[in-house]
Amino acid sequence: MLSYRHAFHAGNFADVLKHSVLTLVLDYMTRKEKGFSYIDSHSGAGMYQLSDSYAQKTGEYKEGIARLLSADAQQAIPEALLPYLELIRDMNQASADDEISLYPGSPGIAKAILRRQDSAHLFELHPTDIDYLNDFCQRWRKAHVKQSDGYQGVLSLLPPPSRRGVVLIDPPYELKEDYPKAVKTIIKAYDKFATGTYILWYPVVKRTLVDEMEKTFTDSQVKNLLQVEFCQRPDTEEYGMTGTGLFIVNPPWQLKEQLTAILPYLQTQLKKGQDNASYKLEQLVAE
Repeated sequence: MLSYRHAFHAGNFADVLKHSVLTLVLDYMTRKEKGFSYIDSHSGAGMYQLSDSYAQKTGEYKEGIARLLSADAQQAIPEALLPYLELIRDMNQASADDEISLYPGSPGIAKAILRRQDSAHLFELHPTDIDYLNDFCQRWRKAHVKQSDGYQGVLSLLPPPSRRGVVLIDPPYELKEDYPKAVKTIIKAYDKFATGTYILWYPVVKRTLVDEMEKTFTDSQVKNLLQVEFCQRPDTEEYGMTGTGLFIVNPPWQLKEQLTAILPYLQTQLKKGQDNASYKLEQLVAE
């Protein structure tokens, strides 16, 4: 199935969590001069126009990035969230009061942060998004774009020559099989390259599916696994995404502390309804 288009959801509350974490991880990797590989299993289009019919149809960005950028200044923005927000503003050349028109996908975040010595390997299957992604990466010399299966693509590139790498697995979860498949791909990748940093995004649609992901991870040999989750509203049996989360293998040493500051702020600024937002931050597996 290739019906999923992230353009409908660009800049929503799930992107805020995912991309603020990705920004912190990639920034951390650039602190060492030695280059690293960034591998993205489901890259999407690279950049999204928030004024187009897809984003306007759902308006999800208005409850995500737009709300953060226009947040009440009475609550101080956590320092750890500033690199992400400044990156979005810089792309739009926007001041605090300006509306933004562009929102980057994960390749857009990576392109803004990676250096000449770093490389990006971007996989995408959708026939429309791969064209947009190729156009976006046209002048990005160290980007390698492939229209192929991202799960296999990740495994084929490990370990990277530099022995330094960040892997993002961000599937659309159109099929229930994506939940176990994504976890098993990281377990296989870890077997090949145990020192890499792996970020696995997931939606909270059915809690049992997330519970099964957790169990598969804890039953494996994967070590140093952090789980972070932000939910706009409580779990429900009704259809729809109530929350979003990340499993992070080998996170930067200060990431948990940074998230401790970010999550309460998101709970306040991105809540939906009356104080129903919640978050979770847990070292699921020790180092």
